[in-house]
Amino acid sequence: MAGFILVELYQSASERAFDAQLDVYVKSILAEMVPDPAAGEDAPVREPKGVGEPRFSLPLSGWYWTVAEAVNGEKVQFASLSLVGDPLDVAPLGSAENRSSFGTGPGNEEVRVRQQRIGLGSAEYIITVAAETAGFRADVRDFANQVILTLVVFGAGLVGAVFLQVRVGLRPLVRLRASLGEVRRGEADEIDENLPVELAPLAVELNALIHSNREIVERSRTHVGNLAHGLKTPLSVISNEARTASGPFADKVAEQATIMSTQIQHHLERARMAAQRRVIGVSCEVEPVLSRLTRAMSKIYRERDVELADAMPDGLRFRGEQQDLEELAGNLLDNACKWASSKVVVHVRQLQQGEATRELFELIVEDDGPGLSQEERREAVKRGRRLDETVPGTGLGLSIVADLAGLYGGRLELDRAEIGGLRARLILPSV
Repeated sequence: MAGFILVELYQSASERAFDAQLDVYVKSILAEMVPDPAAGEDAPVREPKGVGEPRFSLPLSGWYWTVAEAVNGEKVQFASLSLVGDPLDVAPLGSAENRSSFGTGPGNEEVRVRQQRIGLGSAEYIITVAAETAGFRADVRDFANQVILTLVVFGAGLVGAVFLQVRVGLRPLVRLRASLGEVRRGEADEIDENLPVELAPLAVELNALIHSNREIVERSRTHVGNLAHGLKTPLSVISNEARTASGPFADKVAEQATIMSTQIQHHLERARMAAQRRVIGVSCEVEPVLSRLTRAMSKIYRERDVELADAMPDGLRFRGEQQDLEELAGNLLDNACKWASSKVVVHVRQLQQGEATRELFELIVEDDGPGLSQEERREAVKRGRRLDETVPGTGLGLSIVADLAGLYGGRLELDRAEIGGLRARLILPSV
């Protein structure tokens, strides 16, 4: 748009300059036509001879002039030698005093036409001067090319300057983002505060928020530990006293104390997990945890074949504490080993972007045991629900896994395994 406006302005200025030059020749022709004062008032107008431009005398030179009577159908009275008797194709002036326009010369070339109505004595004449526009058009084209080239160079320079300004100007923001990402992945304890004065206060406030969050979590853990110690000791005393006594009352007390202990353990575990879930910037590698757990389960359950089926994705990290990942994976592996006939298979896979709106990975533990029906799978995740009393345990394993996965924004899914038993699919956030 800017280039178009510049070219239009230049063309308008060039046309005005061209018309001013043609006006000079109009005045020269008029001066040549003025009758000789010595011949009296009725002396006829003179034929212009010396207009001051040699090209008016060269045949078909592109420069022409004519003098026509205004009241006689604009009949040509005098004409330049360059016309060699050919007409000059221009529109009649009519009642206008003067006009500038474009026309066609004898050689079919485009000409710029300047017409002027004048009165000499009792007669009116129309002086027409025309000049070819080839040079004028060439000047406009050259100017347009220069404008285009200049604007292209200027635009490229402007784009480059904006690009450099954005790259250099936003570099501190990139550093802040990278530093925040390191904190989120657990690679750093706080954000780098070595930033420009505009961003340094933001980094300071974020670090204060991170430290405050950690202090709150530590206080929560301390309170949970104190509560656990304060409740477990009296319950242990009650349970011991009940076991030393006999009778229905003692049995009922022992039963209720056991239920209370299970409930306290469950809710304290949930409180501890909720406190840990809110820690900012905590993460751990998945491969060392699973490798250690599979080796441990292979030793504990020697008759079971526990294997890590798939190669671990490089650099896969769990967005949470290592202790929680050990508890999640450990409960699933322990449950699978208890029920498996001979084999437990562990799969780990990073979920693709199309499968999740954020970074997630899945941990699948399969066994070749008896498995569970659909109704039993729903019951298995309820806290304290044991489907088989002959197998040791509290019944909290799968419920703890489901609760802890939910606190991390993940989930636990139970289904039928391809190798015949139970398939536990755990989805957790990754870094």
